[in-house]
Amino acid sequence: MTEMDYIKAVQDISHGSKLAKIYTFGCQQNENDSERIAGILSDMGYGLTDDVNRADFVVFNTCAIRENAEKKVYGILGSIKHVKEMKREMIIALCGCMANEEHNREKIKKTFNWVDIVFGTNSIHRLPGLLYERLQSKKQIISEDEDNQVHEGIKTKRQSKIRAGVPIMYGCNNFCSYCIVPYVRGRERSRSEEDILKEVVEAKHGGCKEIMLLGQNVNSYGGGGDNFARLLEHVSDTGIERIRFMTSHPKDISESVIKVMAERDNICNSLHLPLQSGSSKILKAMNRKYTKEWYLEKVDMIKSYIPDIALTTDIIVGFPGETTPDFEETLDVLGKVRFDMIYSFIFSPRKGTPAEKMEDVISDEEKKRNFERMLDFQNEISLQKNLVLKDAEEYVLTEGESKTNSDFMTGRTESNKIVNFKGDKSLEGEIVKVKITEVGTFSLTGEIKGLR
Repeated sequence: MTEMDYIKAVQDISHGSKLAKIYTFGCQQNENDSERIAGILSDMGYGLTDDVNRADFVVFNTCAIRENAEKKVYGILGSIKHVKEMKREMIIALCGCMANEEHNREKIKKTFNWVDIVFGTNSIHRLPGLLYERLQSKKQIISEDEDNQVHEGIKTKRQSKIRAGVPIMYGCNNFCSYCIVPYVRGRERSRSEEDILKEVVEAKHGGCKEIMLLGQNVNSYGGGGDNFARLLEHVSDTGIERIRFMTSHPKDISESVIKVMAERDNICNSLHLPLQSGSSKILKAMNRKYTKEWYLEKVDMIKSYIPDIALTTDIIVGFPGETTPDFEETLDVLGKVRFDMIYSFIFSPRKGTPAEKMEDVISDEEKKRNFERMLDFQNEISLQKNLVLKDAEEYVLTEGESKTNSDFMTGRTESNKIVNFKGDKSLEGEIVKVKITEVGTFSLTGEIKGLR
């Protein structure tokens, strides 16, 4: 049977309207995967609900990057066991990166055996068949059939009508010593430019103003070289209002990409460039394939083309072997680059990675002190960067109502700064000119001056 046959078969078995609840954990790639899962569920006749008690089908789309993410998944799974006991026909599925790890599959079999379906990141297209098999057999279904292909033609049900994530590639070939991604998402494979552009145009016609091109390392799209720069040009040619992309591996980002960013008005002047550590010794242990000096030279090149670019980065504190001088090297890079924001974590070993077997040289207490010290250092830089915007006028893409004040709307500048301003829901999806009146470390406040 084809997947379309399975979709029809599930529709025939599932009499009446059915509801599904999707829990999404982790990165923007996972968010996009959940949108594809929602599209498949829609084809099978399922509506969506936020209330797990009303759901007939519950999907956990999981993340395995850090241990805390896994603990959160298992915590919520455990908390809804009683719901399933009262609602015997409820089906629960676990997918995403956790489902590709053998120790998690075994844990589901032994401890969470009331989970009905388990499937990995490369089997989303098989969901109709897996659900049909579960409905027919009433047995736990654990998919072992993970391929490394790109599957097109999967309907996407967007969570936002304003911003859309568009995957351009899947997987990773870099094998950083701390990272589980190549093991759970497979090797790099790129979508065709034709399929990418088709999805961008469809999102634009659906009202989306901003596209985020997604990939574990977008700069190696199509095998690397200038392929990503050419793709950026062609996405820009669609006329979509704003284009962003992530993630860029520093070793692969090219001058040709930065030139295109500088030349094209609809490519946002913001870039996420993960550093991870400022110590060349630690970078080598991480298998990052660049040095501190090389990274700083790359930043200089980027700023020579786009002086006002907003740079963000990732930092891991307490990687095995990191000493106080190594940590000071990281602070040195933060001071020289002056990132607009950092996303930082204390190292958490992942099963099956080389870093899992590496030895620490400092205590957990010292790691925490270093972490807090780094946050204080960076927060001051972030505030100083934002203070420059006081009284400036910025174009803001309005995303919706502020979560903290219903009288305010919230949106983002081209440089990805969060801005809150007084307004109503009629502005949702509009790009408005806002004068910045107040600045904080993590967000800005302003007053609207008009539509663009």
